Amino acid sequence: MTESGGCSDGDGCSCSNTDNHPTATDSHDGSHIAQLSVPEMDCPSCAGKVESSVRELAGIEAVDPQVATSRLTVEYDEAETDVDAIAARVEAAGYSVADDGGETLRFGVPEMDCASCAGKVESALGRVDGLRAVETRPTTGTAVVTYDRNATTEGDLVAAIESAGYEVTETTGEDDTATGQTDENGSLWTSSRALKTWVSGVFVAVGLLFEFLLAGVNTQVGSVFGSPLHVADVLFLIAVATGGQEILRGGYYSLKNRNLDIDLLMSIAILGALTASLAFGEALYFEAATLAFLFSVAELLERYSMDRARNSLAELMDLSPDEATVLRDGEEVTVSVDEVRVGDVVVIRPGEKIPMDGEVIDGTSAVNQAPITGESVPVDKTEGDEVYAGTINEEGYLEVQVTAAASDNTLSRIVQMVEDAQSNKTEREQFVERFSAYYTPVVVAFAVLVTLTSPAVLGVAWSTAVVYGLTLLVLACPCAFVISTPVSVVSGITSAAKNGVLIKGGNHLEAMGAVDVVAFDKTGTLTKGELTVTDVVPLNGNTEDEVLQCARGLEQRSEHPIGEAIVAEAGATGVESAEVDDFESITGKGVRADLDGTPHYAGKPGLFEDLGFDLSHVHATTDGGVVTKTAQQLCERNNCLDLLEDTVPELQAEGKTVVIVGTDDEIEGIIAVADEVRPEAEATVSRLRDLGVERTVMLTGDNERTAGAIAREVGVDDYRAELLPDEKVAAIDGLVEEYEEGVAMIGDGINDAPALASATVGVAMGAAGTDTALETADIALMSDDLSKLPYLYELANDANGVIRQNIWASLAVKAGLALAVPFGLVPIWVAVLAGDAGMTTAVTGNAMRLSRIRPDENDES
Repeated sequence: MTESGGCSDGDGCSCSNTDNHPTATDSHDGSHIAQLSVPEMDCPSCAGKVESSVRELAGIEAVDPQVATSRLTVEYDEAETDVDAIAARVEAAGYSVADDGGETLRFGVPEMDCASCAGKVESALGRVDGLRAVETRPTTGTAVVTYDRNATTEGDLVAAIESAGYEVTETTGEDDTATGQTDENGSLWTSSRALKTWVSGVFVAVGLLFEFLLAGVNTQVGSVFGSPLHVADVLFLIAVATGGQEILRGGYYSLKNRNLDIDLLMSIAILGALTASLAFGEALYFEAATLAFLFSVAELLERYSMDRARNSLAELMDLSPDEATVLRDGEEVTVSVDEVRVGDVVVIRPGEKIPMDGEVIDGTSAVNQAPITGESVPVDKTEGDEVYAGTINEEGYLEVQVTAAASDNTLSRIVQMVEDAQSNKTEREQFVERFSAYYTPVVVAFAVLVTLTSPAVLGVAWSTAVVYGLTLLVLACPCAFVISTPVSVVSGITSAAKNGVLIKGGNHLEAMGAVDVVAFDKTGTLTKGELTVTDVVPLNGNTEDEVLQCARGLEQRSEHPIGEAIVAEAGATGVESAEVDDFESITGKGVRADLDGTPHYAGKPGLFEDLGFDLSHVHATTDGGVVTKTAQQLCERNNCLDLLEDTVPELQAEGKTVVIVGTDDEIEGIIAVADEVRPEAEATVSRLRDLGVERTVMLTGDNERTAGAIAREVGVDDYRAELLPDEKVAAIDGLVEEYEEGVAMIGDGINDAPALASATVGVAMGAAGTDTALETADIALMSDDLSKLPYLYELANDANGVIRQNIWASLAVKAGLALAVPFGLVPIWVAVLAGDAGMTTAVTGNAMRLSRIRPDENDES
């Protein structure tokens, strides 16, 4: 960052660039004004933290954080501080400053598959000049690095990672969806490390054969420092040399980067056993060989387990094809998806994957959208319909005009958000990280204590005491403990993504599984959000078609949703419109127009009361002297209706909105319009209650009668009607205060944004292709399917259970083994296999159970 001069006019108003570069200009009194772009400063709380941090600098005269533009304006004394210092204080508050030197790269580091590996990579990168941020993701084998390209290079970063002992297999931009995962599970067992491990195992086995079964030929072949070497000892040393190479190499880099991790601890244990054998004649060659071989096996098992977790995300990345067939100059050309531009037309034949987000401009087909939305039934697509990258064209020929670049399509954003979700740590994960910082030093200290005191306290030989100490060193690394939460989060989030549910952070997954209350918006959530005509009640001898004909003529110029529903119903039944003249909107009451020269009205009952009609006595249309079925249900006095006391209230009690149609002389009929309840709404509410949700609430701006009718139909425990947006927020805040475990709010992600933000967890429906919904909510249901909500709650609940199981099981096993070591109950091979490899494999396998939860299982139950 550099300080750049500016200009000021005669009034002392400073000029500055409008780009993202930090700039400084002179003010009229000699002080300087700096402007910095802080993209992450997007709320008042953020602004307050940034301002407080910057004000700690000497020479700061004024600070103006502007949340709406994410720009920070600071007036300062040049003699006491500068732009670089201000930027540093912004970063100290936890926010990055955008400028022209910043770049973010993603490095594929497949061998970085545990917390200790990630720590070494972070330490090595931390010594590179110009580094701004580094995020290691052992669950996906990637490191995301933000750096100043004016101060360092990509090569420097690669060299730093390699200096930590890890190979960089791939480098991509942060927006790319490529993965650093290169090892396939099938090739892992024949890799270079695996071959060395198997060779080591052979020498251990042959050494054991000489040690116990062929003791007669296990002769001395030499001595070192006066300690005898037998045939078995030599075989054990060869086993250490082959199987222990990678361990000692990792230990070297751990020591170099000052990381007390499992590689360093195992290296100390192996070298300690060899030292005790060679220098003190304790004959611990077998223990050293066992450590080298079994720990190498443990590392392979851990890699295999992590690959299983990574593959669940890789499957998402593989959904989109690498190539697309594009129409250019009238010809079909096959190009990489990266070369396809917005506006291009791509051709998709039956059975092919759709390569890009776009709009169908030609053709008709059924498209399997399950990879994006989780819908099990293919969706019919025709001209004007939207399609998503990664979905499958089932049967027809389609031409699709591209609406989003490959890096910005729905699938890419899902993959990016799933990857980013790993950095949103759960409360349990934060607890584990804090605990693990103390765990290793405590166990190492315990190992030293046991080694030094066992001969005196427990009466064992020094060689046995050393073995106890080495065994405890094996147990000192909390790998399984640390990995227990992130693998569960990755498994849960990727499983949800495959089923059409996008969870934007492990913290949101954890919170969703614990909520006591689920609050629903009504329109578009519990209902379809589309008004339809439900009843037509003809009056005074008119027919249903005549009522619809008049209503269509009156409403076809109206832009109100009720009018649009009436026009649509008339069109669907084939009713033509009358000739319309002199259309007039009567604010708050209805509309008026001349239909074929006769004045007509459509609107609320109050409009017709104002026109002088007696709504308490209206004649229903009869058919051959018999009252129609609809009239019979509403009428108590033969064919006479009381609209004010009976008809209108009863229709409204069913959640319907009533429109009366008539002329100056007579009321022609009643049309009832309603927002249809989703067929899955009642089952969803019931299923949530069965799964343990304590309370369900509906929040709506609709009137009391309509809200009550919908609430009774879907079975929610409570409802709040006639709420303005700020009143919805207040209702959510009240529920959050009342219920300790929190509240989930379900809405459409656009109109309900404030309420979604106020809830413990905000869930948006129908988010596929909707930027606002994807950005607003903590969790997005990609399809417009409310039945996915019980699946989400069950998945989140089970994920919390799995995380708890993994944490406490790994901790209990480690603690139990550690306490049993001084009593000679834990051989060193048990510590390696059970305490390290066994637990790592177990917690990963337990986490992968989450992938078996399916939405259809919930529906069946």
